[in-house]
Amino acid sequence: MTTTSVRLVTLLWRYLEWNNLIMKDPTPNVSVSGLSHSIINLNVRSWVNAADYWAVKAELLEGTKGKLDEADISTPCPQQDIHVHQVKTA
Repeated sequence: MTTTSVRLVTLLWRYLEWNNLIMKDPTPNVSVSGLSHSIINLNVRSWVNAADYWAVKAELLEGTKGKLDEADISTPCPQQDIHVHQVKTA
């Protein structure tokens, strides 16, 4: 794993351990599912009571972004360059 992916996995594990709404059994899982040009795909799997699902999901997404910012890990924005060529007609 890359240094950044190790940092990401560590951040997510800390969150999963911290959040009391996430069940400890079965054990949560964080894994790298793919690497691309500037993308690290992660799988985060945890179990919660059905009534807590949406709150935990929202908190995980919002909290992860905040923790990434605190750790100075940027999230790339997809970019696409478009070149426009003018064709002169006779």
